[in-house]
Amino acid sequence: MKNLLLASTSTLHGQEYLEYLIPTLKSHFSGCTEILFIPYARPGGITHDEYTSTAQKAFEKAGLGIKGIHDFDTPAEAIRKAEGFFTGGGNTFLLVQQLYNYDLIPVLKERINNGAPYMGTSAGTNIAGLSMKTTNDMPIVYPPSFTTLGAVPFNINPHYLDPDPKSTHKGETRETRIKEFHNFNTPPVVGLREGSWLEVKGKDIRLKGMLNARIFEAGQDPYEVEPETLLNDLT
Repeated sequence: MKNLLLASTSTLHGQEYLEYLIPTLKSHFSGCTEILFIPYARPGGITHDEYTSTAQKAFEKAGLGIKGIHDFDTPAEAIRKAEGFFTGGGNTFLLVQQLYNYDLIPVLKERINNGAPYMGTSAGTNIAGLSMKTTNDMPIVYPPSFTTLGAVPFNINPHYLDPDPKSTHKGETRETRIKEFHNFNTPPVVGLREGSWLEVKGKDIRLKGMLNARIFEAGQDPYEVEPETLLNDLT
């Protein structure tokens, strides 16, 4: 039975890293003692060790240990033996490139499909979708494929931002970008606002948090769904 927590962001304004998710972490990783951290997205270009240290401080508050995948000689074997997984945010292009470089997509997908608890934030949430094509990140490196884990039957756009009617910015809005995606692709897209997450339990996919999500389907007008809504039919 799939068991995923897919959050838009790791940090809310005025809070510490993962602070708003600590209570949920405890239940999500119930029965685990140490989580395998995948720091490949490296926000701001920080080192794997620096990123892992940040995650460790947060997970300690939930009574959980963390070890970075970069500390293992064989990353694929680390995934096979891990109790659970956390993939942090940063640059999705870099994250996906590294996952392909170490041939980790198949083994991570297998573990997730077999019920190992997985948590992602931002880029780590992007890769749970069918592809990374709805990321907001710059293509700083070139992954061999945009295809990702397909743990949910749609794409996700973390950090979804609504248009600001007072803004003088004349560039494309997030909604415009997603419509561009649908000119060439058919999968639905879930726009996850900050502080929201998807809870995946078996076949049930439920929106959690305090804010609505914005749903985009090819050829249709976007619409809003409220927290606790099931998204099982979004394919």
